[in-house]
Amino acid sequence: MRLSNLADYAVVLMSAAARQCGSVPLHAAMLAEQTGIPGPTAQKLVSGLARAGLLVASRGSGGGVRLARPAAAISVADIIEAVEGPIALTSCVAEGRHDCSLEGSCKVQPHWGVVNGAVRGALAEISLATLSVAPAKAGAAIGHAQTPTAPAFAGATS
Repeated sequence: MRLSNLADYAVVLMSAAARQCGSVPLHAAMLAEQTGIPGPTAQKLVSGLARAGLLVASRGSGGGVRLARPAAAISVADIIEAVEGPIALTSCVAEGRHDCSLEGSCKVQPHWGVVNGAVRGALAEISLATLSVAPAKAGAAIGHAQTPTAPAFAGATS
């Protein structure tokens, strides 16, 4: 499993916005410069994140964008879903989708909802505020040990 570049960039951009929140009006160009995200992509993300209700835009002198709610109230899941839509690990988890050739005989299909919920729940537990602090503090903030661990699905590809 891998996030799209756009979803990854959205998380990076929102994290930068959270770190700057309140200090100066934020603009897509400023966020692009701070993050290294290409300007047109940053503008596209700012527009999409505003449409999704994660950023609020104001016009005029002193205008720009700001977080729509506190960083602690915005999750990684919120950001990913703003860019990619609902998190669905397989097509059979997506509401109303019936495009799997194994749908009638699959013994695993009834369980994908549980797996999908666990992944979405894990992403929902990580707040934008957590991503805006130093990495050692972030790990402690979400209750993870500071020692690296092997991936659960070593050797799996997406």
